Order: sequence, then C-alpha cells, then structure tokens
Amino acid sequence: MTELEEKIGYEFRDPALLDRALTTPACRMSNPHVADNQRLEFLGDAVFGLLSADVVFAAYPDEQEGRLTVRRTHLVSGTVLAEAGERIGLEKFLKRNTGAHPLPPHAKVIADALEAVMGAVWLDGGLAAAQAVFARLGLPIDAPLNEWAANPKGYLQVKAQAHKPPARPIYETLKTEGPSHAPVVTVRVTVEGLGEATATAGSKTAAEIAAAATLLEQLDKSNKEN
Repeated sequence: MTELEEKIGYEFRDPALLDRALTTPACRMSNPHVADNQRLEFLGDAVFGLLSADVVFAAYPDEQEGRLTVRRTHLVSGTVLAEAGERIGLEKFLKRNTGAHPLPPHAKVIADALEAVMGAVWLDGGLAAAQAVFARLGLPIDAPLNEWAANPKGYLQVKAQAHKPPARPIYETLKTEGPSHAPVVTVRVTVEGLGEATATAGSKTAAEIAAAATLLEQLDKSNKEN
C-alpha cells in the first residue's frame, strides 16, 4: 500500500486509476498525450455530492431542503476539499508540469485532485469504498451555518444591492437532465461585479439556492484572503 493509500484508507486494485487521478491538466503542457484527471474529477464531484447529501440528510433530520442544500454545498466546497487535501498532503503526490511553483493555500488544483481521487475510488471499489474514504477525510459535517444559511438567495440579493454600482443576481438554468420524476438541474447565478457560480440539484429552486450559497462561499473566501 502506498503512502497516499494509507492516508485515505483504501488500497487500489487498479493502481493506474490512482495514478491518473493525480495527473493534473498542467502535465499536458509538456506531454500533450498524457491522460489527465479531469474525467475522474467530473465523476468525483458527483460522488462527493451524493455522499455529502446522504450524510447531512441523516445528521439533520429536522431540516428542510434549503438548509440541507446549504450544508451540502459547504461540506464539499472547493475550500473545504482543498483543506482536506492539504491535511493528507495531497500536493506532494500530484503530477504537475515540470518546474511548477509550490501551490498556494487552498489551491483549486488540490480540491480538483481530491475529487479525482474520489472518482477513482468509486470506479475501483464502488459505493462502500467511497463512503469509507469520505468518512476518513474528516469533512466538517457539524460546522455551524453562516449567517446567510437560512436564505442564501436573499442574502446574495442584499449583497448585490449593496455593491457599487448596485446589481442583482441573475439565475440561468443551464441544463435539465434525467427523468421528469427525478430531474437533475444545473443553474448559474451571476452578479455583475461580484462573480458567478454554478450548482446542480434535484430541482430548479434547490439549484438556485446552492448556486447562491456557492457564490457567497467564494465571496467570503475572497474577503478573508484580502
């Protein structure tokens, strides 16, 4: 078992999957034909979404969809996943472009790689393996909600109106997939001067809430860094 496998508590039957999960897109700069981790990242993002939804649903039986959506969004946000990746020292296992500089704290490439690793675990070991790795990462399931958690869309509206010049959130449904009884809706929210964020959920309303929460997370992170 490799050092990283020990850290995540899972030994791969197909080590090539883990190797690919650790191969960042930057490697293509020096080797255009290398298979990077973007496909596994795509899969891992969905796996994290499923597992986080399952965890918060069980942990907060009295909460409704809006607050559960905010909890799930925070639990697997880029910042939280990057912090989890840093705790297991993921950076030193990454395959990056030759001569790459050290990564800054909470770098997106770490969060992306952790999603790719989770996608690789799912393919190699299935649901049980992914659940075990998810639990081992120690994500902040019990973290207190932010002041805007009860109404992220309303709070984003307030922030947008307070911006100079005043703006307003614009929500756009990017796509709707799946059967009519179980749709998967992807929404993007844009606030001129503040940024944009995209989220996916089981309804348009929930996706808008998740997108607003994601943008608020991004703004909060930016404010702390500045």
